[in-house]
Amino acid sequence: MGLFDFIKSQFIEVIEAADMTPDMLVYRFPVQDNEIKMGAQLTVRESQFAVFINEGVMADVFGPGRYELSTENMPVLTKLKSWKYGFNSPFKAEVYFVSSRVFVNQKWGTQKPVLMRDAEFGMIRLSAFGVFSFRVTDPAVFLREVFGTLSSFTTDDINGYLRRMLVSGLADLIGEQKTPVIDLVQSYDELGAAGLQRLQPSFAAIGLELSKVVVESISLPEEVEKTIDKRTSMGVLGDMGQYTRYQSAEAIRDFAQNEGGGNIAGMGLGLGAGVQVGQAFAGAMGENLRPAAALEDSRCAVCGSAVPAGSKFCPECGKPAALDKKPCPSCGASVPPDSKFCPECGKPLAVTCPNCGAAVTGKFCPQCGQPRP
Repeated sequence: MGLFDFIKSQFIEVIEAADMTPDMLVYRFPVQDNEIKMGAQLTVRESQFAVFINEGVMADVFGPGRYELSTENMPVLTKLKSWKYGFNSPFKAEVYFVSSRVFVNQKWGTQKPVLMRDAEFGMIRLSAFGVFSFRVTDPAVFLREVFGTLSSFTTDDINGYLRRMLVSGLADLIGEQKTPVIDLVQSYDELGAAGLQRLQPSFAAIGLELSKVVVESISLPEEVEKTIDKRTSMGVLGDMGQYTRYQSAEAIRDFAQNEGGGNIAGMGLGLGAGVQVGQAFAGAMGENLRPAAALEDSRCAVCGSAVPAGSKFCPECGKPAALDKKPCPSCGASVPPDSKFCPECGKPLAVTCPNCGAAVTGKFCPQCGQPRP
């Protein structure tokens, strides 16, 4: 190779970036110590920008297309280098290709749970994650504010910074909206749209555009999730009184199926448990049985007409219906006032106190206070 060929090989005649990887944001064209020939061919593909930099100063920016470099299409560089009209000599400049494609499925998430205040649960910690999309809209600003002078720049080099920006902005947004924690799952789309609008100025300040924010999940601490599960279970059960009676009946059935062991101690233990279960069942069923007796139709004590259950006055004579019946002191069933025995349990309504001999019509003696025999 002769001297002329060596000098000629130092002149760059074609400038393009054909091997940018899918995750590459910026590619520095390898100019090194070579000079760019005036009239060289510049090829900028779709979703690319080409930026010329002269001694650290941002010069001309080219969009997609094919260009023949000249002083006419490089006005900034021509001014910086003080070229005269018709300049045709080789020159030195740095050339960077910046991708303008949308980078999708960029993951974001909280490295540690974020402390939040909730109206129902108080201070709790939330963990969230999702994806976002962005692209470069102002290559000059991006190179000046973020890139620096590296030979290449990928999404991995900036994702950490963008993730922290997203998490901080979304945490502030959730705190300001004061949305209850249990309602956040219904607000993922709204939260993503609000986050997109909130964070757009921060991205624009470094030459980027935030295209999409997707909230995939917001998880609660384990103890809060257990509390919500308990509340949900209680809501599914509905009437807790009916559920208690059902559980008591199930316990008695299980106890009846259990032989209780083969020794006296085992039998005693089984009998004790049976008494406790029976008492629990009786207590649960008692509240259900007493109202049923009180809801039966009665007869008016004055005219004998039928009085619907729950009525306070007779529909025929207008007398108070409360005069008709009184509760049995033993079982609680409604009993006509002239009855001497309860029609439900058969026990006498009035008995003699064995302690003082007074008549007892209630559960305790009105004279000495002893329980009804």
